[in-house]
Amino acid sequence: MLSMKAKYALRAVMVLARNERKLMQTRAIAKSADVPHKFLEAILSDLKNHGMVASKRGMLGGYQLSRPADVITVGDIIRIMDGPLAPIRCASVTAYQPCEDCPDETTCVIRDVMKDVRVAISGVLDQRTVADLLNNPRARFDD
Repeated sequence: MLSMKAKYALRAVMVLARNERKLMQTRAIAKSADVPHKFLEAILSDLKNHGMVASKRGMLGGYQLSRPADVITVGDIIRIMDGPLAPIRCASVTAYQPCEDCPDETTCVIRDVMKDVRVAISGVLDQRTVADLLNNPRARFDD
């Protein structure tokens, strides 16, 4: 399930992408993305730590994307905010851990179906970029 943190992060990144060459202050991002200001600060910190946004301090400072919107995928943002896309750890590519209760994962049909789920999810989320979201005719912005 997509967390509110990930949903808010996607909204904030879309706002930054729409204003790609402009430094935006957190209050303006929060208002445009309809994200609580305090929550947004933590989100922007996570995005900055993962190289998705850059910031500049000071009165004329703010945030902007550090990469073009057409190379940032929805999957990138969700992984930063929520962790691996796999529904269970033993099906994860990036955070694999064996299940404690599994006698033999090589014959585990649950793991097999969860790997298929992970592949399907990542197949969608890693093919859609922030630019794709912005170009969707249903995208609505309240500035």
